[in-house]
Amino acid sequence: MASVTGSFTALSCSFKKNQAVSQFSSFSSVSLSFNGKRFQSLRMQPARFHIACAAKPDTVDKVCKIVRKQLALADDYVVNGESKFQALGADSLDTVEIVMGLEEEFGISVEEDSAQNIATVQDAADLIEKLLDSKSA
Repeated sequence: MASVTGSFTALSCSFKKNQAVSQFSSFSSVSLSFNGKRFQSLRMQPARFHIACAAKPDTVDKVCKIVRKQLALADDYVVNGESKFQALGADSLDTVEIVMGLEEEFGISVEEDSAQNIATVQDAADLIEKLLDSKSA
């Protein structure tokens, strides 16, 4: 059974993935601990549980379109925030071209160190939001 653990200050959460469902956003239970005290597992309704990401949905959508175009993927091919460039068939040159497309579309400049840390569509969208925020500040 897969589990994801995250923490925020003294709060720790453990998410147990529902094995019958292959999507990351579907969890069967959540265990919480606060200051070392464990609380009873909570049964989750997957439709009511939401993980928020830093990037705006519009940014993620634009990144998906650019990735789809650069990799010449069919319109019906699923590309979303969790899509890994490598799993979509991108090699290192494709990734460089994707980053160049993102720079052009969003009017940003991505440093080489930052570009090397981009593995998913969500990574790219989060970086774009960060760069746009720092550009406007």
